[in-house]
Amino acid sequence: MSKNGEFRTEEERENEKEKQIKKVDRSERSVKRYQYLILRILLLVAVLWILFFKVIGLTHMPSDDMYPRIDAGDMVMFYRLDKDVKVQDVIVFEKATPHNSTEQLFVGRVAAGPGDTIEITDGGIVKVNDNALSEAGIFYKTQPYEGYVEFPVTLGPDECFVLSDRREGGSDSRYFGPVRKSEIQGSVITILRRNNL
Repeated sequence: MSKNGEFRTEEERENEKEKQIKKVDRSERSVKRYQYLILRILLLVAVLWILFFKVIGLTHMPSDDMYPRIDAGDMVMFYRLDKDVKVQDVIVFEKATPHNSTEQLFVGRVAAGPGDTIEITDGGIVKVNDNALSEAGIFYKTQPYEGYVEFPVTLGPDECFVLSDRREGGSDSRYFGPVRKSEIQGSVITILRRNNL
């Protein structure tokens, strides 16, 4: 019977079935669209998580130790996967200082690598394997810090010696010793200046 009490024809019943089937199809398509959207969002989140927590790192420059190339507060982007750094690479690393057992984040330039012997003379000359280190763009004398690292230092197979570009008062391996491979977070790939953000 129809809504007003009359009998429905076969055609009306078929039309009613088709309407119900179309309604179910529409709701199924809607659910599938939402599932597809949620799946795409989850995939995007997973890709971003892998990219920024496993491949690429982003941090701010904690101090003026790398001035003038990197200013305090600049954003530093670094590549996490390559821990085999070379001399002159700028790296991000975590290190506990002699006065603070909590690990802190530092940025510095590799001056000597595994197996090298480094010496800093009282005259401010950095020597690696008895050869004076040629450094472009370093505007300060490199003096050893009294009461911390004794020179010469021979590095182990998983160690590097890191110096800051601002050599007067910068926190680097003259202060806390060689940096181990396990302490390296990655190599700097680009700088985002804070005044351009």
